[in-house]
Amino acid sequence: MIGEAAFYWFTTRLMRLAVWTFGRYEVVGRERVPPTGPLLVVANHLHNADPPLLGASIPRRIRFMAKQELFAKRPWGFFIRLFGAFPVRRFEADLQALRRAERLLREGWAIGMFPEGHRSHGRGLQRPFPGTALIALRSGAPVLPVAITGTEAIRSPLVVLRKPRIRVVIGEPFTLPAAGRITGEVVHAATEEIMRRIAALLPPAYRGLYQESASLTGNDGRAAIAQGSEG
Repeated sequence: MIGEAAFYWFTTRLMRLAVWTFGRYEVVGRERVPPTGPLLVVANHLHNADPPLLGASIPRRIRFMAKQELFAKRPWGFFIRLFGAFPVRRFEADLQALRRAERLLREGWAIGMFPEGHRSHGRGLQRPFPGTALIALRSGAPVLPVAITGTEAIRSPLVVLRKPRIRVVIGEPFTLPAAGRITGEVVHAATEEIMRRIAALLPPAYRGLYQESASLTGNDGRAAIAQGSEG
């Protein structure tokens, strides 16, 4: 039976071939990806194609955290597990998923997360869940922001006639300030900082709730996290 690693690389290379052949595919900033060590890859979410597209765009194997509902669907649940993803319950504190993500980061893996928790279908960034920031704060792992545009156009096979422009922009990795005590305020500030970093890489039409705050990336969010950790 095909192993997880082989299936992952087969799927991501097949995705790369498809977007190169049927779309106008571009990746910006691939050289910014740390080649080794723990890494939390965070991106906006437009379409179900986004995980394999990220895998095709980033030169490291990524273990994705995916909503639990996907694993119950047949046959997709089988393929999602084979892709190396692991489940998370979105609307509650899923300690098992949290601990698994932290263990994988300690082992040096890259973990892929979509903070919004669901697809926006091109309507712009939506309100995120706090789990991504909590993992980043607890693990201290570098965070790699990524912006995806164009996959929302994939609605039917006929889209190949229009050769959609699909673009992946990889930002600079950053680390959230160490928080001595992780409070709700600290997690909120860290979540906003992560989303601002993603928004800053997106065209204005994709920024959604973070249209104005994208220009505040950096000092404001980090200061709020540091201030919260001191309280």
